[in-house]
Amino acid sequence: MDEVFRALADPTRRRLLDRLHQRNGQTLGELCERAGMARQSVSQHLAVLEAANLVSTSRRGREKLHHLNPVPLHEIQERWIDKFEEPRLRALSALRRRAEDGMTDRTAVYVTYIESTPERVWAALTDPELTAVYWGHRNESGWTVGSRWDHVRTDGTGATDGGGTVEEADPPRRLVLTWGPAPGEAGGTSRVTFAIEPGDGIVRLTVTHTDLDPGEQADAADGWAAVLSNLKSLLETGHPLPTAPWSMATP
Repeated sequence: MDEVFRALADPTRRRLLDRLHQRNGQTLGELCERAGMARQSVSQHLAVLEAANLVSTSRRGREKLHHLNPVPLHEIQERWIDKFEEPRLRALSALRRRAEDGMTDRTAVYVTYIESTPERVWAALTDPELTAVYWGHRNESGWTVGSRWDHVRTDGTGATDGGGTVEEADPPRRLVLTWGPAPGEAGGTSRVTFAIEPGDGIVRLTVTHTDLDPGEQADAADGWAAVLSNLKSLLETGHPLPTAPWSMATP
């Protein structure tokens, strides 16, 4: 949290977040436009934002794209805003809302760091009993390339809230899924990539959601921030958050 607050304390870095709020997925050159400083200085500020996990990156050919990552802001809300509910802290919540609701790029990237192993994170993504605990849905599939997967409700009805096809499955490193409506229902299809990278006692989990419809971006941002926070809690403490995070009203 200290790195997040230090990153947000600098007005230049806040302006860079505002630029990404206006249009997500920009290159360094695009972010340097109208910045009023040298390319190296902008690069240094972006490095601070990346170190604080407020900005994540992806590759498009030879280009490096920068994306807002709302997960740390969601954790600030849980630890500080929701705990104390002081008006002077609501500015952080407003920043989070702008970051999540203002995305115009059809790609969103979310990064979280978990004290766990790649094998446990993979199991948490693919085991229907575990997904039921922290996601409120059972993710059911054989998890082989080309197989169907379903996002099944846990209310006993057997109804699904969409699903799709397993495009890549490389346990415990990478899982790529298409995500669309349940069979017979209208709606577009997006793609979700889970990248699991081991570290020294921790795992970096990167979720890249592409081909989002503009009207779905705000809901996707809130949804992934809540799911990843609940997943992190389950793996690190043995239980999910005491209240389902997606049930909380957005301030």
